Amino acid sequence: MILKGFEALKTFLAQSRNIVIVGHRNPDGDAVGSTLALKLYLDKKGHKATVVMPNEYPDFLHWLPSSDTVYRFDWQNSQSQKAINASEIIFLLDFNALHRVGSDMQNTLEQYPKDFAMIDHHQQPDDVKYMYSDVTICSTCQMVYQFIEMNGDVDLIDSDIATCLYTGIMTDTGSFRFRSTTSKTHRIIANLIDKGAENDKIHNNVYDANSYGRLLLLGQALSNLQIFPEFKTAFITLTEAEKNKFDFQKGDTDGVVNYALSLKGIIFAAIFIEDKEQNIIKISFRSKGKFSVNQFARNHFNGGGHDNAAGGKFDGTMEAMITDFKNHLPNYKDELNNSYEV
Repeated sequence: MILKGFEALKTFLAQSRNIVIVGHRNPDGDAVGSTLALKLYLDKKGHKATVVMPNEYPDFLHWLPSSDTVYRFDWQNSQSQKAINASEIIFLLDFNALHRVGSDMQNTLEQYPKDFAMIDHHQQPDDVKYMYSDVTICSTCQMVYQFIEMNGDVDLIDSDIATCLYTGIMTDTGSFRFRSTTSKTHRIIANLIDKGAENDKIHNNVYDANSYGRLLLLGQALSNLQIFPEFKTAFITLTEAEKNKFDFQKGDTDGVVNYALSLKGIIFAAIFIEDKEQNIIKISFRSKGKFSVNQFARNHFNGGGHDNAAGGKFDGTMEAMITDFKNHLPNYKDELNNSYEV
């Protein structure tokens, strides 16, 4: 764990401040839940906190408390810039490096003359003045809970804050099934339920709100599944044309890579998604056991993340992406076979 400048940050926040809170590009449940929870907490402490997201997030997260106050940097640029310019500090949540917000917003943040405070659980974080970093914690939402706890303010957590935090922990742990889910995670979840988080409602809003097109897209993705038993590896592809065919909406591919990982005998799974907007192939990696997809992504696909969940990108065609990926697998055969017995 890295806890840098915490006491100084407490002193800085002892008086009312204008604060901006930023999540990463293509925000997921943990990014949205953690930023909104921190905003609601800081507002209760007498600050003026504004959440600025680089771009849109999935529709199944728009029901979260205070979601309607979020600025989108790509769409509400003047409002976002105004909030950033007026702020006295920027909190960076659920990402470890400024490039994770996308080039346009990165340029703005790199020119920011004041200080950053980072709360994040990804490996190898950028150095900022105030930092709470812990790669062993399952989600940034759990870290925000513990940040509130370290400030002695757990009593300030109400049903809205609890709902945001529960959502992020639930989504980043795969509904509490990943190895990073600890007994402390469950104790925090129990407390959030006691404080008003309605677990059944949250689960239904996130996981049981599929569109017809999203289910058809899942069927297409599964039909594209390829398996390489000798490397205990499986991957899924989705082209731009396939996405358009089923009226793709942001968030429709969340969690699809886990279907590949669920196959018996598979240690390493990936999904490659064509993104014409950024002119890249977006990649999500998942693994079981000791095989580090964080290191694999860093080594080959300009990415990173956690040991068992990471992302990356590829500049080129889908065909070139698949060829490049396949070419790397033989170099990892021993690691994959020895990750653990499945």
